[in-house]
This record gives sequence, structure tokens and C-alpha cells, in this order.
Amino acid sequence: MPTPDFIRTLRATAGHHLLWMPGVSAVVRDDEGRVLLGRRADTGEWSIIGGIPEPGEQPAAALVREVHEETAVECVPERVLLVEALQQVTYPNGDVCQFMDICFVARAVGGEARVNDDESLEVGWFPVDALPEMEEFAVRRIKLAAAGGPTWFEGLGDV
Repeated sequence: MPTPDFIRTLRATAGHHLLWMPGVSAVVRDDEGRVLLGRRADTGEWSIIGGIPEPGEQPAAALVREVHEETAVECVPERVLLVEALQQVTYPNGDVCQFMDICFVARAVGGEARVNDDESLEVGWFPVDALPEMEEFAVRRIKLAAAGGPTWFEGLGDV
């Protein structure tokens, strides 16, 4: 996955030290209720679509941009699904990051799902009851979106 230029600039002075980063992700659904997934080029795993907002970019706008850049699908964010601090991750090059993920439920409004950049190996629509094997990060978000409950704030339980 390409590293944004502003992160390269930060790394020039921070080295491999922990960077606290914003992140956005989305459970994008079509009119048939299917979920848009991409098979990531960096891990080979299927997941929901997400990315890193640019400095000053609003989270919902970043999500719309990321979905289009990665899949060629145009979407409209409908609501915030959850806000969650993710576990710290160390990349193979030694860089350490921790992301604050803002996950949206979004509705596809145009475009044809396809690999649209070098971040995905495959892109496709999947029925919720026939998802490919994925890490818990994505499965949990898809289940929460399907349940249709209120925004989930990790650490508060059911409020």
C-alpha cells in the first residue's frame, strides 16, 4: 500500500517511532445489500475498503475518495458505524503506527467495481451470508452494519 507523502515527511524526523494516525473505512452496500470488498495487495486478505485521510481532509470526504480510488465505485456515506482505536501495528520496515478508525456505512451510487489502483488484487460485491475469509476487523464491521444499530463507540459497551 503506498505511503502518503505527508507520512514520509513525518518519518524523516520520527524514524520508526509510533505515529498516531487517522483512518477511515466503510461497509459499502449496493441496492441488493451486497458488501463491497477488496483483496489487499499488501496482505492478500479480503477486507472492507479504507485508507488514510490527507491533512485537513474531512473523514467522510476521505472515505468517498478512498473507495473510488481503490474500486472505481462512487458512494455516499450514510452514517458513522463506529469509532475505534485499533491495535498498534509494526510494519515489515519497522515503522510503528496506531490508527483511530472512523468506519462509515455507505451506499454505492455509481461506477463499476474493479481494481482501480495498486492497493487491491481483486474487488467485488459479496452477499453478507457468503463472505470470503477475512480478518475480524472487517467481519465485525459488516455484522454491526447489518444489525442496523446506533453508532458503536468502543470501550463504552451498550449505551
